[in-house]
Amino acid sequence: MKKKILKIVGIVLLLILVVLVAAPFVLEAKIGELIKNNVNNNVNATLDFSEANLSLIASFPNAEVSLANTTLITNAPFEGDTLFAAEVVSLKMGIGELFKGADDPIGIKNLTINGAKLHVKVNEEELANYDIGKDSGSTENETAASDGFTLDLQSYEITDSEVIYDDRAAAIHLVVSGIQHKGTGDLSATTSELDTHTEALVSFELDSTNYLNKNSVQLDALIGVDLTENKYSFLENEALVNQLPLVFDGFVKVNEENQEVDISFKTPSSDFKNFLAVIPAEYSKNIENVKTTGDFTVTGKFNGVVDETHIPKFDIKINSDNASFKYPDLPKSVRNVFIDVDIVNASGIVEDTYVTIDKLSFMIDEDKFNMVSKITDLMGNTKVDAHVDGTMNLANISKAYPVPADLKLKGILNADVTTAFDMASIEKQRYQNTKTSGMLKVADFEYSSPEIPNPVRISAVGMTFNPTTVSLNELNGTTGTTDFNAKGTINNLLGFMFNDEQVEGNFDLNSNTFALKDFMVADEVSNDGDGDGSDQKEEPVSSEEKIKIPSFLDANINVAANTVLYDNLELKNVKGNLRIKDEKAVLSNMTSSMFDGKVSFAGEVSTKNETPTFAMKLGLDKLEIGESFKAVELFKTLAPIAKILQGKLDSDIELSGNLTDDFSPDLLSLSGDLLANIFTREIDEQQTPVLAALDAKLDFIDLKQLNLDELKTKLSFKDGLVSVKPFTIKYKDIAISIDGGHTFDQKLNYKATMEVPAKYLGSEVNNLIAKIGEEELKDLTIPVTANIGGGYTSPQVTTDMTSGVKSLTNQLVEVQKQKLLNKGKDKAADLLKGVLSGNSKADSTKTDANTDKAKDILGGILGNKSKDSTKTKTDSVPKKEEDVVKEKAKDIIGGLFGNKKKKADTVKKDSVN
Repeated sequence: MKKKILKIVGIVLLLILVVLVAAPFVLEAKIGELIKNNVNNNVNATLDFSEANLSLIASFPNAEVSLANTTLITNAPFEGDTLFAAEVVSLKMGIGELFKGADDPIGIKNLTINGAKLHVKVNEEELANYDIGKDSGSTENETAASDGFTLDLQSYEITDSEVIYDDRAAAIHLVVSGIQHKGTGDLSATTSELDTHTEALVSFELDSTNYLNKNSVQLDALIGVDLTENKYSFLENEALVNQLPLVFDGFVKVNEENQEVDISFKTPSSDFKNFLAVIPAEYSKNIENVKTTGDFTVTGKFNGVVDETHIPKFDIKINSDNASFKYPDLPKSVRNVFIDVDIVNASGIVEDTYVTIDKLSFMIDEDKFNMVSKITDLMGNTKVDAHVDGTMNLANISKAYPVPADLKLKGILNADVTTAFDMASIEKQRYQNTKTSGMLKVADFEYSSPEIPNPVRISAVGMTFNPTTVSLNELNGTTGTTDFNAKGTINNLLGFMFNDEQVEGNFDLNSNTFALKDFMVADEVSNDGDGDGSDQKEEPVSSEEKIKIPSFLDANINVAANTVLYDNLELKNVKGNLRIKDEKAVLSNMTSSMFDGKVSFAGEVSTKNETPTFAMKLGLDKLEIGESFKAVELFKTLAPIAKILQGKLDSDIELSGNLTDDFSPDLLSLSGDLLANIFTREIDEQQTPVLAALDAKLDFIDLKQLNLDELKTKLSFKDGLVSVKPFTIKYKDIAISIDGGHTFDQKLNYKATMEVPAKYLGSEVNNLIAKIGEEELKDLTIPVTANIGGGYTSPQVTTDMTSGVKSLTNQLVEVQKQKLLNKGKDKAADLLKGVLSGNSKADSTKTDANTDKAKDILGGILGNKSKDSTKTKTDSVPKKEEDVVKEKAKDIIGGLFGNKKKKADTVKKDSVN
């Protein structure tokens, strides 16, 4: 019998085990659809997840459902927004819940959420994206809808999560990040106690003003839960805001139309360390060993109702009386600390909140700082009435308080300022409604930071505060090799301080030496070669220096500087106007001296985009050519050959393009035009391979004797290519026409065309002309073309012989023909003269013969048909002569362009000077 019982029990256990193993595979699809249907049928949103995993063994006798990559997407008016998302949502429930129908509520005993993000939004029309409950139209259906789930929670946990509350109607932005929260208790009971532990970082922004920035919050609280009255009470608790301890007492009661709040809190002790604990730890450092005297207390209470038009009334008091503190590793102490601050709302209307600072003062050595203020209508049109006065040695701040190590301050601050304004006037730029008066002076101020390349040293600053403006009476200082002296007027200091406006003003800036490099900052470049941030090294591999035009400036500046240093350039007597706005600098009426000449320029520079851009017009007046084209990279690129010229340059240049991080032009991005007048004294062809190559090819020209007086040229450039408009230079009485272009990497493509008089063509040509003996040959010219290619340092010069040979041949042959023709005319005339003289004594036979010969010659001259023998004899001479002339011309032209010449050929020596 016992064996049968044991056998039956074994079989039952085996069946249960089989069911526990097999059930998840059967029920996973069902439970996933069951959860989706229960949620989606009851909310105006869509719940989805990538997969649902069911486990019966690990959580037995409960079932655990794990939902991966869960999202809750809202419908209109926030259609497509993700209200909730989580990496994992785990639900524990009784196994029997798995077998309920689609319309039956599911009872949940445990809830775990990891990697969640809840993003609550309230738009300008005060509509909230969390208001997703469906309106069924009947009480019965509403009850059914609310029964999609029942919470029989025994415990819950939320890890690594974030809550964002973005209320645009109230201009509130709250972020609670890094949430680690858990609670235990029987929430299925009518009354119970919920034991909770919370850690998080809180950031809070109201009306664009940041009040909390990732401040650490901890709360251990035992909360009494009364589900009958929907009342939640603080039983035992302790909170830490940063390191400030607080304890709470009171309750929150949820009603159908509103919530009742009655909560009070206070610091459990009055130690002044409580004040240091309010300051974030990264600024206050370790406060355990700080020696303090005096007290610091925070007390507060909230009571009243919360509904659509009311908030709880509250009164928060912050007090300290004659306290002091001293850090053990710093030489000075902060003493005579008085704080009397009250934050109050006595009506429950949000706009009626106000802050009163009856006293805020402290001393370091004999330096004293005082402030009193009243801030009303805090949540509406905030109104400020404040007074600040005191004298402070700024260097003492770092000797008494642990400021960041890279922040170094020096100088004496003296201030006495009274101000009264409202935020609506500032937002609408009605600065005439504000009242500010007093003065601020700083002497021997010094500021160092990694954000600037050199310490800024201010010898004196003087400011006078007027009702609507601030007068900058003096600002004298240096940074690096730069000195500056500024005066002017600031029109909207309050708008800059409180309303994120740009600084508007008019200034006069004077400097003896202004070096652009003093305003270049180094940006660290990651060592991570693949860009994924995996490489961890303390030192950057390299750095880039960048210049940025300040985005907060909207200023008109009249500039005067004796010397401006830009890269390797030195500009003298710089004057003009600088308009800065929206990260753009517009220059106008700017003048300067450079390379013994004058420079005028106008244009703009912008650093608003990732790549800085510029557009500029330059006027150059009598600049030294050699110095300009050696020192300025742009000039060397546009006209590399110009550096061998000695003389003056006038030029108008229009150009635009990108700038590198150090404000040098990015040559490959440039486009523009250049018109230049060149007044040269001499050239040195040995300094440039191009002229040396030309000199070797053109034996008839001495490049040192080129006449470049009043040379004018125009060129345009774009996409790395320089195009030169045709221009003409002279060598004695030879006009040389040049056109073509080159690339920015100095690849040449030029053509020089000239008409060369015969007298420069050497002894062979001149001897030939002398033999011909015709006067008109003195003006004989031939066309010569030189093509220049290759690179600037390795040019390739080729010459075209074809047109020169043909021209010289044609001209010489034509002269020979005409000469022979003239000889034939003379002989014919003689014969005719004899025939017509009527000499009767002559032999009649001889006379007839002479008459026939004259007729033949005359007929040949006049183009009549002649005897074959006569034609052959007459034509044979010019044909032979023409062949001789052609061959001679080829030899001569070939010699001109560097071919082998006879020893007797001395081209340059025989040239006519």
